[in-house]
Amino acid sequence: MSRKQVVIIGGGPGGYESALVAAQLGAQVTVIEETGLGGAAVLTDCVPSKTLIATSDFMSRFAAAGRLGVGFEGTAEDQHAEAHAKQINERILDLAKAQSRDIRAQLESVGVRIANGRGRIAGPGKVTAEFADGGIEELAADVILLAVGCTPRVMDTAVPDGERILTWQQIYDLTELPEKLIVVGSGVTGAELAHAYLGLGCEVTLVSSRDRVLPGEDADAATVIENVFRRRGMKVLNRSRMAAARREGDEVVVTLEDGRDVRGSHVLLAVGSVPLTKDIGLDTVGIETTKSGHVPVDRVSRTSAQGVYAAGDCTGVLPLASVAAMQGRIAMAHSLGDAVAPLNLRGVCANIFTDPEIATVGYSQADVEEGRIEARALTLPLSTNPRAKMRNITDGFVKLFVRPGSTTIIGGVVVAPQASELIYPIGLAVQNRLTVDQVASTFSVYPSMTGSIAEAARRLHEAEL
Repeated sequence: MSRKQVVIIGGGPGGYESALVAAQLGAQVTVIEETGLGGAAVLTDCVPSKTLIATSDFMSRFAAAGRLGVGFEGTAEDQHAEAHAKQINERILDLAKAQSRDIRAQLESVGVRIANGRGRIAGPGKVTAEFADGGIEELAADVILLAVGCTPRVMDTAVPDGERILTWQQIYDLTELPEKLIVVGSGVTGAELAHAYLGLGCEVTLVSSRDRVLPGEDADAATVIENVFRRRGMKVLNRSRMAAARREGDEVVVTLEDGRDVRGSHVLLAVGSVPLTKDIGLDTVGIETTKSGHVPVDRVSRTSAQGVYAAGDCTGVLPLASVAAMQGRIAMAHSLGDAVAPLNLRGVCANIFTDPEIATVGYSQADVEEGRIEARALTLPLSTNPRAKMRNITDGFVKLFVRPGSTTIIGGVVVAPQASELIYPIGLAVQNRLTVDQVASTFSVYPSMTGSIAEAARRLHEAEL
């Protein structure tokens, strides 16, 4: 019996993770990637931005040291920590390239062929690889997976120049920190990068078209973050939509729809993204995209064309690397005959890397308020947690959602430093349908931040008595 031929267009998380599964299941696998393995997630988006945020958070420790009784000693009059953009960005890009190399080595070690070029569906069971040197190769494919990702949305009235008007993929070319940075867009990307540059010592103005920052997140969590932003000196302009951005010498001017002008040294545009689904041959197999350009898929990652699957941001399911990877793994398991469970978005743990972080899983407050699920909620502030007091943490909370009667945990929110780590036990509870009693009766370390999760569960038990 001949090995199945799998061709994957795109080497981001959805692509390379699916390639590893397909190789493990005995398929002959080719990954076609134009810019570098790991895709935008590794090279320009997730890995670089989280590295920048980690650097900013390290800087912030110096600002908080005095409240812990720690200070700079010596005779220098102006001892202080200072961020150097050139060195920071060089380190970020080096880490991204190293991660890309590691992914390549991992794929090659299991026999995956890597084609450096642009992939395009040429018809049913056929993919064309167009190489950078001008060569073209047609590949036969029993299974095709599209993992082409997205690119930053650009407005005609605010065209990036890579110098002072920037997308989030262009900021790592800066050799100096922006003196006055205007961030347009208060979604996840905008909020994270506004926080990062504020922590590095920049003057930051955040332009938000909505009533609050992070409009798609838990309202209580978003309020905490916005209050922290303002307390630390960020200027937040709510209900302020950008109409245009232009350069005036060494300045940028962001004009709002109400006619106001906001001036700064640089502007960072975080106004959404668009899927890279044009000119990849979707029409040759009859796949139609949505109005936004995304490729519709079902819960096992199938498109409307037989033998063609899709994963990641190009599907518009959830713009998370973890979801892209899971979609890719599910696609390969389904197409190659392995056991498979459909994608369960209620089990997805997501995190926003502000300070404090916001982590979520399962059903949300909006789901409860809009009648999609009946649930009870309990919020426990971290200000009562002994470990939080030791670490000088004053902002944040743990919130659990449970079904009335059964007390099964169906969702949660954590606002805290390293909430991305703290959400995991709640994720386990949601995924495995644990009750508050099961969580409350599990030992937690004392003192620990996870103690607040156990305490919230105990209080929910008491409320049911």
